[in-house]
Amino acid sequence: MLERHVRVERRRLRAAPAALCLVLGTAALAGCGDMGRFQTAAAPATVVLPKPKPAVAQTPATEKEHERILASYGGTYDDPKLEALVSKTVDRLVAASDRPDQGYKVTILNSGAVNAFALPNGQLYVTRGLLALASDTSELSSVLSHEMAHVLSKHAAMREDQARQAAIVTRVVTDMSNDPDLTALALAKTKLTMASFSRKQEIEADGIGVGISAKAHFDPYGAARFLSAMERNAELKAGKSSLDPRAQDFTSSHPATPERVQNAQNIARQYTAPEGAERDRESYLAAIDNLVYGEDPSEGFVRGRRFLHPKLGFTFQAPDNFTLDNTAQAVIGVREGGAQAMRFDVVRVPAEQSLGDYLNSGWMEGVEKASTEDITINGFPAAFATAKGDQWQFKVYALRFGSDVYRFIFATRQRSTESDRNARETVNSFRRLTLEEIQAARPLRIKVITVQPGDTVESLSHRMAGVDHPTERFRVLNGLDRTAQVKVRDRVKIVAD
Repeated sequence: MLERHVRVERRRLRAAPAALCLVLGTAALAGCGDMGRFQTAAAPATVVLPKPKPAVAQTPATEKEHERILASYGGTYDDPKLEALVSKTVDRLVAASDRPDQGYKVTILNSGAVNAFALPNGQLYVTRGLLALASDTSELSSVLSHEMAHVLSKHAAMREDQARQAAIVTRVVTDMSNDPDLTALALAKTKLTMASFSRKQEIEADGIGVGISAKAHFDPYGAARFLSAMERNAELKAGKSSLDPRAQDFTSSHPATPERVQNAQNIARQYTAPEGAERDRESYLAAIDNLVYGEDPSEGFVRGRRFLHPKLGFTFQAPDNFTLDNTAQAVIGVREGGAQAMRFDVVRVPAEQSLGDYLNSGWMEGVEKASTEDITINGFPAAFATAKGDQWQFKVYALRFGSDVYRFIFATRQRSTESDRNARETVNSFRRLTLEEIQAARPLRIKVITVQPGDTVESLSHRMAGVDHPTERFRVLNGLDRTAQVKVRDRVKIVAD
């Protein structure tokens, strides 16, 4: 939020040494040909060149969609060992599929959401949040093969058409003048919404995906395990009003119904008995050790009701009973029940323009100019105004912090002493972070540890930092059901700072 640095996507693999002679030029040809004299006459050397990977066709539309996805999901997450694991997994799956000529390119997204999706041309996306949830490579392979199946079955192309025809992409709410009667949800909407696949398409992709994973010698039961993990992860989020498409998990567009879990298990039985194929758990855990978990502090992050942005150097706290979401365009707060909402964002205001003049400049309809007042908030120049729509009433603040101007927009269906106090206390909590707070703002990470004698699920979950429902989350992260216990020398994931 507020500041994005889209990194270079993925490094190209270097050409194999076997191809060296092809690029040395004419002067080197004799030397390459001369190597035969070191062979026996009965066994002439044959150089087998690696087959080039099928290319992913790019069009202006897919390039634009790619940039849009990066902007909405925090850019790419650069981690060479993770990229190597994902690339190796995809290569195995492609070789086992019925269409080894179809090219794929995978981008790891810097988002804590549990999500994966595909574009029609074979560009696949997987979030680091999904990688944190998976427990072994076979579970990752089930997700990648499922998305490949959507491409092979042309489901992704159908979904793109559906999205275009239904205008499914939501506009960013930056111009309030076009929508003065905002609902709490409209206040929060951002620009990326993916259309859902149909039940039939999901079942079909599950069948194809499980088959590809099995033929690639991955445990085909990984699909059922990961579908169950996603469903349990979604249950932990139940009751939260998550309004950011980055936080919409895989189950939002790929519902993990009991029917799908059972279907995935039935398909897997056609290939092998349970525990009969490769899970590749140890190398997977080694690859995700130290993976950033949840929000990246460089983008600003939420801790309970508090929002902190160490890079920009400020913090504020939302009122009681508000849930905060750090979306791609703004920090959104919604009160339980949805009768109150808030939006915090950054805007461009010329240094010579007063903040009171900015509030009255027409960017928002319904502003009561007589209510505009220049004020000071914790030493920072600020201005305040009220605005009215047919169904919503607004309190709007603009605050100058260094060279930036930040907006707080509070919406309530019915103005009350409580709503006024909520707005005032939130704005008054805005302050500069101390150097100690900035230095202490480290990301949460996945840590892989070995279970020691005496360790239990409960004792290990007490070591989890910065997460809600630590015991349940520990179980979900490690694929443990509600009664399972850890065993000595097991490798398990915890969340630590």
